[in-house]
Amino acid sequence: MPGLKKQPEGYVFTSYGKPKYLRDVLVAVDAIRRYDQKRPVALYCSHEHATEIRKLGFGHWFAQILDLPVENRSIVGFKHQLYRFMPFERNLYLDSDMIWCRNPDPLWHIMQPFGFTLTGSESADVFFGAPKSFGIATDILLRRRQRTLRRFGLTHLYRVQSGFIFAADPELTRRVCEQASAFLARMDETHFISRTNERNRTLESCEWSLGMAMSRLGLYVMPWFNGYESAQLDYIRYLTHHNEDFTEVACKYYCNPFIYSLRGIQRPWMHELLRSLFWILPRSGDHIWVRPYVLHFGWGHEKQAFSIYAEKRWAQLIGQPEP
Repeated sequence: MPGLKKQPEGYVFTSYGKPKYLRDVLVAVDAIRRYDQKRPVALYCSHEHATEIRKLGFGHWFAQILDLPVENRSIVGFKHQLYRFMPFERNLYLDSDMIWCRNPDPLWHIMQPFGFTLTGSESADVFFGAPKSFGIATDILLRRRQRTLRRFGLTHLYRVQSGFIFAADPELTRRVCEQASAFLARMDETHFISRTNERNRTLESCEWSLGMAMSRLGLYVMPWFNGYESAQLDYIRYLTHHNEDFTEVACKYYCNPFIYSLRGIQRPWMHELLRSLFWILPRSGDHIWVRPYVLHFGWGHEKQAFSIYAEKRWAQLIGQPEP
C-alpha cells in the first residue's frame, strides 16, 4: 500500500472464477499455518471472492486482500505480470493445489539472495510445451526443439514449474515477465503448442515462455528435484505415502533422473513394467524417501486426491474458521 513499509516476506495467492478455487486457497493457507505462523499471506482476487471471504469470516487470515483486475485473471495474465503484484519485499507465489509438509524457514533462507527464481531443471525434456503423445516423434525427427533454440539464440531451455515462484527485485521481475511475454507473442515461431489444446485445459500456459526468459537472461533456477531438500515434489499416488490429513508425507524419489521421469505414467503396472525394462541402467533402483517442503498435485490424473482432502478440510474449517 502507498506510504506503508512492506512486510519483509510473505506468501501470495490468486483467486477468481469458481467458488472451489477460493476453497482451495483457504485450504492451502491452512496447510501453511501448520508450520509457519509468522509470515503474512496476501490474496489478489475478484470482488466476488473478496466478499465471500469476509462473509465466511476468513478475512483475518490475510494481511492484504487486493483487487485482481479482470485482465490479470488467467495464468499468463498474472504470472507474466508479477512485477505489478509484489505486496511484500520478498514474495513467494504459490498455486493453490499444494500442501505444505515442512517448516519453510530453511527454504526462505535459500531463496533470500535471489531477485527472481522459480523451481525447475537445467534442461527441459522433449515433452515440455510440446505434444504429450506419440506426436512427439515428429518433433524429435524434425528436430523442432533444436530449431526453436537456434532461432531464438538460446543454448539450453530450462524446464520450469511455475507453481512456486519467488520474486524480490521488482526491476528484474519486470524484465523476466516482459521477456516471457515477448516469447509468448511469437509462439508461432516455436515448436510449442497451446496448452488449451490439451484435454481439460482452458488457460494458456506460462511455463515454456518463462523457461525461455530465464534461459535468455541467464538466471538461476532452483532445483526442482533436489533430494531431501526438494522445494516441491509431485503427488503420485503409487510413489507417495501419507496419512489422511497429509501431516506425514514421504515421496519415493529415484536418484536416476531418467527413472524418476517415469513418474508421470498414470498406470502403476505400466510404470513398473517400464522400470523393469531399464533395470540394467546404473542406479536404476537407487531411491530415497523424501519429505518435500511442498507436495504439489499438478498432474491432472492426481487431482482427485487433493479434492478429497480439500473437501474434508473445508468442511472442518467452515465449522471452526480458525487456521
